[in-house]
Amino acid sequence: MAKVFDRITDDLQAFIAAQQIFFVATAPLSPTGHINLSPKGLDCFRVLSPNQVAYLDLTGSGNETSAHLQENGRITIMFCAFAGSPCILRLYGQGRTILPSALEWDSLQAQFTPIAGTRQIIVAAIDRVQTSCGFGVPLYESIGYRDNLVKWAAKKGEAGLQDYHKQKNQVSIDGLPTPLSHLKSS
Repeated sequence: MAKVFDRITDDLQAFIAAQQIFFVATAPLSPTGHINLSPKGLDCFRVLSPNQVAYLDLTGSGNETSAHLQENGRITIMFCAFAGSPCILRLYGQGRTILPSALEWDSLQAQFTPIAGTRQIIVAAIDRVQTSCGFGVPLYESIGYRDNLVKWAAKKGEAGLQDYHKQKNQVSIDGLPTPLSHLKSS
């Protein structure tokens, strides 16, 4: 039932484009550290090449993915069909965080429609692509995206978001620094 690919095929890229949600998993090296699994929505994911993907990482209550990537780079991204033919797609690879101050920020950001609250871009080099059946996944109907985060970020404004990042996004729940850890808390 499972199939393994060395790249994202055109068919798999079309499958990715049709999904309304994806999940990102990372973990610290410490065996007692917390594994992070985050759902992502909105139009924030792009296939850059058959072995490279990126997504806009929006401001959240934590910054676990970024901390784990800085420590060890391991990332798994999962797409799951909740409508149509069943399929689960996992992308395994090495990820990194791109901050707005990075040289490649402008060229990467140009791949996306701007979303209020974007704090960084996660880029992953994919070395294993795997599908599985998804026969047990229930069918759901998408009725749209929530706009809470976008409205919250717009209300906070750029300065408010920067303050929030300083207060909430500099270390993981396990105390690992994130790429934002250079920010000075107010």
